[in-house]
Amino acid sequence: MGKTLLTNARIINEGKQFDGDILIEDERIIKIGTSLSSENAIVIDVKGNYVMPGMIDDQVHFREPGLTHKGDIASESRAAIAGGITSFMEQPNTIPQTTSIQKLEEKFATASRSSFANYSFLFGGTNDNLEELKKLDKNACSGVKLFLGSSTGNMLVDDERVIEKIFSNTEMVISVHCEDETTIKNNLEAFKQQYGDDIPMQYHPVIRSEEACYLSSSKAVALAEKTGARLHVFHVSTGKETQLFRNDIPLHQKKITAEVCVHHLWFSEEDYLDLGTHIKWNPAVKKASDREQLWTALNEDYIDILATDHAPHTLAEKDQVYTKAPSGGPLVQHALPAIMQKSFEGKITLEKMVLKMAHNPAILFQIKDRGYIREGYYADLVIVDPNASWKVTPENILYKCGWSPFEGTKFNARVTHTFINGHLAYNNGVFSKERMAKRLTFSR
Repeated sequence: MGKTLLTNARIINEGKQFDGDILIEDERIIKIGTSLSSENAIVIDVKGNYVMPGMIDDQVHFREPGLTHKGDIASESRAAIAGGITSFMEQPNTIPQTTSIQKLEEKFATASRSSFANYSFLFGGTNDNLEELKKLDKNACSGVKLFLGSSTGNMLVDDERVIEKIFSNTEMVISVHCEDETTIKNNLEAFKQQYGDDIPMQYHPVIRSEEACYLSSSKAVALAEKTGARLHVFHVSTGKETQLFRNDIPLHQKKITAEVCVHHLWFSEEDYLDLGTHIKWNPAVKKASDREQLWTALNEDYIDILATDHAPHTLAEKDQVYTKAPSGGPLVQHALPAIMQKSFEGKITLEKMVLKMAHNPAILFQIKDRGYIREGYYADLVIVDPNASWKVTPENILYKCGWSPFEGTKFNARVTHTFINGHLAYNNGVFSKERMAKRLTFSR
């Protein structure tokens, strides 16, 4: 691929902002400095715009195989790189489910042909695949996923003896979806008796309640403490749950970690009236007070990672009555601009944003040579113009499902360039025909 020199960059990396140049040769960053030059290098004058490490999304649902009418690895990874996400970790609730080593490797093979972004996958734990899980090499993929509450794909793991055995039999990060199934079923039945299937959307966070979330997540944390498992709690949605996590030790020493998602930081229950099932997620978007506590926990390092839980469905699927409308929504194209918008509003610094969306995923999952702007690391980079305002419209939405919960929202910042392994994969709305994405590797 030769050499590329980025000049006049405002670099955001490792807790600092500074002006400098970045020299890329083939796949790697070979020099960071000032007034750099290099013969035969393609020079891109960044003109003072931000250069950040590419974002690493630890939770996406790209719907392939089996659900490709909603999205696929090619379509959704393409949208991701337009949004500055250069690496993703995809979830196992596809059809068939990723619950065997064979199905896991089949996904890797598909991604090697079609993905625009670097990729890995989570292996799905079930009530009856412990022996298969034991055979999984700790460096084979990003980790293990357990659904301790049912969601799209019905991979519920509800046998407590099995859960404890899984916790006791893997060194890998165990990522969990925590909602108590019994609590949700009882709440849902009560509302169905009153409203039938057409339950008003404002009751979604009452049905999938704070109690349901906390009961499940607190049990998972207690079991991890008992077994010594490496636990990562996905999409924390309540302020109460943030009390379960620590901020008094560095991330690489933590055995129990947490993630928050963009939608739980942006929306609140007040938005259900206007957006209805388009913001139906599991766990549910809850109170504005929960949203504020999540922001505090993120900034104070009780929560370690900021991700998307990108989960596209068609509008026809979403525009059904409450009990039939699936939970989830597309987010990878708009996550970085959305969080930058909140940064401009004073909710988070850009340095902290990069920590939570790039550095920390690399630390937590022990990803090799990614997540930072460092000499010798892969050149996964995103350039953002902070003064290029734009509005989300159907015409510029890249998801296969064709819609976004952010439709109509104006963002002040726009991704202009995305580099994947030193290759300019996205340039001001134009995608390279070459795909240079790689399988993520790990140092465990």
